[in-house]
Amino acid sequence: MKILKPTTPGRRQMTLADQSILSKKEGEKSLVRGKINKAGRSRKGSITVRRRGGGHKRKYRFVDFKREKFDIPGVIKSIEYDPNRSAYIALVCYKDGEKRYVLAPEGIKVGDEIMSSQKKIERRVGSRLLLKHIPLSSFVYNIEMSPGGGGKMVRSAGSYAILQARENGFAQLEMSSGEVRLVPENCMASIGQVSNIEHGAEKIGKAGRSRWLGIRPHVRGKAMVPKDHPHGGGEGGSPIGLKHPKTKWGKPAFGVKTRKKHKKSNRLILKRRK
Repeated sequence: MKILKPTTPGRRQMTLADQSILSKKEGEKSLVRGKINKAGRSRKGSITVRRRGGGHKRKYRFVDFKREKFDIPGVIKSIEYDPNRSAYIALVCYKDGEKRYVLAPEGIKVGDEIMSSQKKIERRVGSRLLLKHIPLSSFVYNIEMSPGGGGKMVRSAGSYAILQARENGFAQLEMSSGEVRLVPENCMASIGQVSNIEHGAEKIGKAGRSRWLGIRPHVRGKAMVPKDHPHGGGEGGSPIGLKHPKTKWGKPAFGVKTRKKHKKSNRLILKRRK
């Protein structure tokens, strides 16, 4: 972590992840496009995610989550910051001349070689293989949920899953949350841990930095009037006056299970998260 000098009240509390491994360059032009800030609104213009808006301008980087260029080696040309995700991304130049962005694993360096394959190849950090070809107890990330569907799970900074076992055509994966899930062993996964493992230890330090990220202020329900929130009303800092907390729309909140009871993928979860 990078601890800043306390030259202002905001910097006194602020900490940053060490970004010395990043290349100080603009995104690859062919893989970048402008991004419109939707401010938490749907295509109809109604707010679907509250407390979003403003924020710094961003450009979207096209990240290759499938990595379907099999048996073609690629060299890491740069490791870059991506404003749209917590992990770092790596620019890969393949032997045929094509360039693509991929999620950067922890410990990878500029000049390293990575490859994707559906065969048994040398297993190194950043390589992408079928789960049935990856050794047990390995750390994996960017995991497919169905063969050929592209990486859907374990993509945020510092995350990883542990390959525990293989049985009856399925691989058992232990997520960082403690959940144990079955995934078809013909699905692809990358070896290693997602980069920027210090992301969770960062301290924002000041309100303005939250606004740069597009996060607007959050007002407590009990500070509102009754017509705006079930917790509102009362004299002074009074309690909410309910058996359990509720959302703005009167539904139970905090600790209530929201997963559907009869969801098809329930049969693939061997152990719930902690």
